[in-house]
Amino acid sequence: MAFRVFLSVILAFLAACVQNPEANLGPNGLPYQRAYVIGEADSSKIQFNMLDGINSIRKARGLKGLILSSELNAAASTHSRDMSIQNRAWHFGSDGSSPPERLIRVGYQGRLLGENISETFESELETLAAWMTNPSTQDIIMAETAEEVGFGWFQETSGKIWWTLVTGIPSSA
Repeated sequence: MAFRVFLSVILAFLAACVQNPEANLGPNGLPYQRAYVIGEADSSKIQFNMLDGINSIRKARGLKGLILSSELNAAASTHSRDMSIQNRAWHFGSDGSSPPERLIRVGYQGRLLGENISETFESELETLAAWMTNPSTQDIIMAETAEEVGFGWFQETSGKIWWTLVTGIPSSA
């Protein structure tokens, strides 16, 4: 009898370990999207992925590659966190600051070309792909005069990610 109870427990445990593929499908029959979770050690990887993705697209179109700017990164990161606090994706800070004002605050000496923002659960490369499908956000990434880029994000505990990309021209250009 004890063996039968033991065997039943083991079989129930093993049955629970086997995943039902249909359990991962949403009501529309498509798989649920897996959350993109950013860990503390992922910062360099995300920066590289975005910069490499942007420069690959630019070079394929005959444009020069961009270089990463620490000041633009700082402005982008600060704005991403601020959008989360405001719970809306828009180009103004909770204090009313505009993109050029945020660049001045971080000590950027160059000129702002544009700012792209996004509120999503997607990765940096999925976000870049989405920006490339919209003419206005694509223009910021593909601006011929752009020389520098900054990229920042903030991920909430829910998994939602607030992305900000800023392009500029250094003052020496």
